[in-house]
Amino acid sequence: MTRTDYYNDPNAPAANSIGVAVSAFTVNERGELLMIRRTDNDLYALPGGNLELGETLSQALVREVQEETGVDVEVVELIGVYSNPRHVIAYDDGEVRQEFSICFRARPTGGDLRTSSESKEVHWVPRERIADLNVHPSIHLRILHGFEERQSAFFQ
Repeated sequence: MTRTDYYNDPNAPAANSIGVAVSAFTVNERGELLMIRRTDNDLYALPGGNLELGETLSQALVREVQEETGVDVEVVELIGVYSNPRHVIAYDDGEVRQEFSICFRARPTGGDLRTSSESKEVHWVPRERIADLNVHPSIHLRILHGFEERQSAFFQ
């Protein structure tokens, strides 16, 4: 399923749903950030996805990172809650979802990089190379907050 992200766009369609999503800010021992290139919109992003019934946020994060990247992680702390109503995601099935994503700092514990049906590329990206990638502004904000190592979580 393809998606189109609208960010601060007055011509964006109105949201008709909201769901809980998680994303992982994961840095390895070399200071590189784990990123994927999404198959649905061709943008680079932090790995993550939707919370499923019967699981906790932490379980969803661990599952999504493993599914999309092959990397095993443990959740370390909350970076922020991102629920900007001016960011909507339109899917080709007619759903238009308001952003609601909880970003966590995670620590890699094992696994091997691999792609999935949701990730056409998986990389450990050096911090100085992130600006060279096509990253959506909402993901860029999470990355900025992750590298800032803020004293308290971000709430929007």
